Amino acid sequence: MIRRILAIALVLVLAAGTLIAFWPQLFGLQRAPVAAQVVSLRGMAAAVSLFIVLALVVLGFLVPKLRRLCGAIGAIGLLFVVATVAVMAIRGLGSSGFHHKGPSDLTIMSWNTLGGAPGPMTIANAAIDAGADVVSLPETTNDVATEVARIMGAAGHPMWVHTFSYDQISKARSTSILISTSLGKYNVDIDHRTTQVLPSLVATPADGTGPTIVAVHVVAPSPSQLNHWKLDLTWIEQLCQGKNVILAGDFNSTLDHYWGLGEVPANGIGNCLDAGLASGNGAVGTWPTSLPPLLGAPIDHIMATPGWQVTGMRVIGDLDGAGSDHRPIVVQLMPLR
Repeated sequence: MIRRILAIALVLVLAAGTLIAFWPQLFGLQRAPVAAQVVSLRGMAAAVSLFIVLALVVLGFLVPKLRRLCGAIGAIGLLFVVATVAVMAIRGLGSSGFHHKGPSDLTIMSWNTLGGAPGPMTIANAAIDAGADVVSLPETTNDVATEVARIMGAAGHPMWVHTFSYDQISKARSTSILISTSLGKYNVDIDHRTTQVLPSLVATPADGTGPTIVAVHVVAPSPSQLNHWKLDLTWIEQLCQGKNVILAGDFNSTLDHYWGLGEVPANGIGNCLDAGLASGNGAVGTWPTSLPPLLGAPIDHIMATPGWQVTGMRVIGDLDGAGSDHRPIVVQLMPLR
């Protein structure tokens, strides 16, 4: 009798934990320790759960006394796998189609370069191949960004270069952005701190015409930085109250984390809509490159306020060996007015 009660208790506890892991926002835990990390890797969590289910099937077959318990736990695990795959499928398992680019459309590329590890030539070639009008480069110093711009200029793609650094000790504490000269001159305020630990760069059009463009770098939600991470996401939400804003970079967060932050929590943050979700790429992992895309975390984003429509996106997977632990992403946006 005691064993049966303990078994039921174990099953109930595991069921509750599984529900939290699957949909932490149901309990307001989407930005809480552990839950925030687990929900970032939905694909990996589903793969691990499937492995556990198979192991339980074998265990139940070998130990008949445990068959009911293994069956109950296995059923929970299998339900988690099915539900997780369904969520990923709804968000998008990958689509690289692009509409024909119009004269007012913008192509945005974002790549956390891990301190410029791929090298200026690789970064520049990726941007040129993408036809990028804007290139957001978290963890990229001014020297690297300037060389990227030089290479792009020589190839017929002249770019303005802006860099914001919190210090010169760690390359991770520099964020750069390249903006096509065809978009006009942009100003950047480097006197005021933006995101808490790693710099985000806010570029505004000098003549007041055109979108505000933000190169984002949010700190990772490690236990020691969790409060800073939450403040960073709140800062992004406030930026997204603007009328014409485009954000691109390493958000160190997924769609699940944005619930409760703005008017469209299921689609982005604040008033900004996520290009990955809009284009059928919302579940494609951009980090780490050591994992297949559908097992990784989709933490790199390009978002825009409602005046823009996503007309194409791809997560670039053929540069996984270039040196960075992030995959570049490219998005095409069409202005709606």
